[in-house]
Amino acid sequence: MKLKITVDGNVYEVEVEVAEPETPRHSYVPPLGHARVSGAPTPATPAPASAGQALVADESKVCRSPLAGVVSRVAVQPGQAIQVNDILIVLEAMKMETVITAPIAGTIAKINAGEGDGVQQGQVLIEFE
Repeated sequence: MKLKITVDGNVYEVEVEVAEPETPRHSYVPPLGHARVSGAPTPATPAPASAGQALVADESKVCRSPLAGVVSRVAVQPGQAIQVNDILIVLEAMKMETVITAPIAGTIAKINAGEGDGVQQGQVLIEFE
């Protein structure tokens, strides 16, 4: 499709193509400049083991980082009972906070990242019992 765009009195003719919309990998509702993530997405293929990240056999028992960023707050501790949508970790990336919430009810078995730690997309942040 061709469009004419005027910027500061100059007319530009541009050609654009409508791309297929991407399917969202997670749901979020931005409350006051923060993104709330309902659990972390499960990658289609297992993430490679790196930076102390072990492959986990049961993906339903882990919470992975939906993006690369820095942990700004850990809201749970090992042994703590949690419910679905309880806040687990807050990540900061590009001056925005992403709130990671519990995808399942259960008990925290292990926390693999602490405040100030850099994390990669797909990295296991929390393990559940």
